[in-house]
Amino acid sequence: MVVEVNRPDRAERRRIGKSDPIDAYAAARAALSGRASSTPKDATVAGIRALHNAARSAVKARTAALNQITHILFTAPETIRARFRHLNGTDRTDVLTRLPPAGDALHVAVLSALKSLARRVKELTAEHEELIKALDREVTAHNPGLRAAYGVGPDTAAQLLVTAGGNPERMRTEASFAALCGAAPVPASSGKTNGHRLSRGGDRAPTRPFTALLWSAWPATPAPGSTSLARLPPAGRRRRPSGS
Repeated sequence: MVVEVNRPDRAERRRIGKSDPIDAYAAARAALSGRASSTPKDATVAGIRALHNAARSAVKARTAALNQITHILFTAPETIRARFRHLNGTDRTDVLTRLPPAGDALHVAVLSALKSLARRVKELTAEHEELIKALDREVTAHNPGLRAAYGVGPDTAAQLLVTAGGNPERMRTEASFAALCGAAPVPASSGKTNGHRLSRGGDRAPTRPFTALLWSAWPATPAPGSTSLARLPPAGRRRRPSGS
């Protein structure tokens, strides 16, 4: 039988220190006492996790290259800035890719750097598209119902599957899944103030797909006088915690 053990208690770690044997003994005591009894995630979503991480790294690298192009144009000679000032996004990248470096040494160096970065952007874009296609196939094969849900794309479905694991039945309630995602309410009351805060534990990565799903399900033009709009506080004001 295999159980999942959380990291050692911080107070205990400060008291007795940290090492691999100390952590092993603490994990064994947690398992024997029954404090650690949750079922760990299985490895059936390891392929989805690998494709998802590769796709995200391609997006980050592409964004970095685009930012470098913008920053180089800020300090480039005026003739180069004037030539590409009116271009943005894909149009600018396409022009820079076909650009033959010419002029004096400064212009050749700057244009060569811009052309290299533009080619990198196009390569990373193609790489990301291929990874998303492969990720879509894996996600659809693993959980076709999730992928078919409204507003759930390959990236969103992959993140939810990576967080839940290949055995989501180990989470018996919605509350356990909320705690896993760091979205569970935790009491934060003191004196006459009675309120809650979000849990600081768990995997916070699903908050981004949750937000995307919320906006995709939210009506674009709510009906006038709807209860959801009527309950909103006045603009610029925040509701005071209950009991304060």
